[in-house]
Amino acid sequence: MCDICVVNAVKDKMLSRRSFFKAAAASGIAATATGAAIPAALAAGHGGVEDMTHTLSPDFPTYGGSPGYESEEVFNFNDHGYNLFNLTINEHSGTHIDAPLHFSPDGSSVDEIPVSDLVAPLCVVDIAARAAEDADTRLTPDDLKAWIAANGDIPDGACIAMRSGWGSKTATDEFRNFDGEAQHYPGFHVEAAQMLLEETGARSIAVDTLSLDHGMSTDFATHYAWLPSGRFGIECLANLDRVPAKGATLVVGAPKHKGGTGGPARIFALT
Repeated sequence: MCDICVVNAVKDKMLSRRSFFKAAAASGIAATATGAAIPAALAAGHGGVEDMTHTLSPDFPTYGGSPGYESEEVFNFNDHGYNLFNLTINEHSGTHIDAPLHFSPDGSSVDEIPVSDLVAPLCVVDIAARAAEDADTRLTPDDLKAWIAANGDIPDGACIAMRSGWGSKTATDEFRNFDGEAQHYPGFHVEAAQMLLEETGARSIAVDTLSLDHGMSTDFATHYAWLPSGRFGIECLANLDRVPAKGATLVVGAPKHKGGTGGPARIFALT
């Protein structure tokens, strides 16, 4: 073989190997990031990231009204050369997950939620205009049908998020909106949850309020319909006004403590 032929052959082989390793590296990054082979979700042309998580503090409102978070300094930098805190946290505080076990006797705990369910197409159903007039309104099957008519079918594995506008109220009494007898804020109507269960492959639902059920609920019908099915919920989601109705990918940094009924989560959206 002539010298130039050898050079060209080596060059072609190097280029081929380089392309192979670049492709392998890209696939590896996607698999590592999600814990499973879900390259489509991470390679869908996303150009930005939105934080969907409220900052957790002792002042953040909780369903029961008592603080859900405490931190105690155990070591400090001046005396010990490093900082360390002990945390005491109610599982259902701040932006958090409701695992199936939360409302079922033997459902999956938070550490058992399949990692493939934690990376999801995000579908945002906006009822903020109605909620501004009626704090007790609920997301209904008609709202889901209107979303489908405007945006197409709900993707398999999707997270269906209710945007009520309540995310902007966390620093005020209006977020919990307790009148002395009941709380008042929107949630999912149980019939909407049942529609998602029967007609779609959605794996999670989310709200920007304190509960999957509306605040006045005394029977927690949506919790009892949704969670025992093996699906999970997200409460107190932030910044739903910064993501599109469709096209974003939700990434849920779920806690993984054994036997947990849920827990605070770091959640973001690829937009």
